[in-house]
Amino acid sequence: MSIPFRAGLISLVAAAFLSSTPVLADGSKLDEVLARGHLVLGTGSTNAPWHFKSADDKLQGFDVDMGHIIAKALFGDPDKIEYVNQSSDARIPNITTGKVDITCQFMTVTGERAQQVAFTIPYYREGVGLMLKADGQYADYGALKAAGSSVTVSVLQNVYAESMVHAALPDAKVDQYESVDLIYQALESGRADAVATDQSSLAWYMTQNPGRYKDAGFGWNPQTYACAVKRGDQDWLNFVNTALHEAMTGVEFDSYAKSYKTWFGKDLAPPQIGFPVEYK
Repeated sequence: MSIPFRAGLISLVAAAFLSSTPVLADGSKLDEVLARGHLVLGTGSTNAPWHFKSADDKLQGFDVDMGHIIAKALFGDPDKIEYVNQSSDARIPNITTGKVDITCQFMTVTGERAQQVAFTIPYYREGVGLMLKADGQYADYGALKAAGSSVTVSVLQNVYAESMVHAALPDAKVDQYESVDLIYQALESGRADAVATDQSSLAWYMTQNPGRYKDAGFGWNPQTYACAVKRGDQDWLNFVNTALHEAMTGVEFDSYAKSYKTWFGKDLAPPQIGFPVEYK
């Protein structure tokens, strides 16, 4: 017996609808994390002030604090986190394979990486800076630039190191060293007039040595740091974005500002009340 055309069409539409529902039935990572009862955070353990161990072997740092902010938004408890200690080259694979819920590990946003993972809103903007001795010959970036070839800058050895320094100080002499400790030692001993490295590293170093060093007041080579989650889960991405956004601009600002002060030594101005700053 043949099926009437209208009834057959309804059957086909229903079948097509049912075949598409498993994608929705899987649910969001948000639901999975809430059901589990804790966040699985991928990060490192060897790079201060981002992620490193304290004297009592406790993981700490600015990246770790971003995890606390997200956990508090999820559970009302910033400590409901399981940490996965991962190398830099495992940051993306651990997301795509589901080993971690999210990675917060001073990860620079690039177009290539954004094809593999979904980046959250930024939580820090990195750049290169210059650090001087507080009682040194040069007062600031302007004085360094004016001194031209008389200035020596210590920098971590890298194929791009010389061109990076010359982007800010075209005439400076560039001395490259094999370790971060050595670039600071060069400044302390007077073999260098300034250190060039990540501004976050300079801020941390100055925080650890109050009064001995100063920021030259110039930054360049900007790059964005964001957390990353698996692609294709808008609910989870939206939730994490909301948690980070409200930490930087809303109800959890005190937590973000306290972390920023701890690791970078700077007080943040509270978000302006009234018209949302995002739309200015």
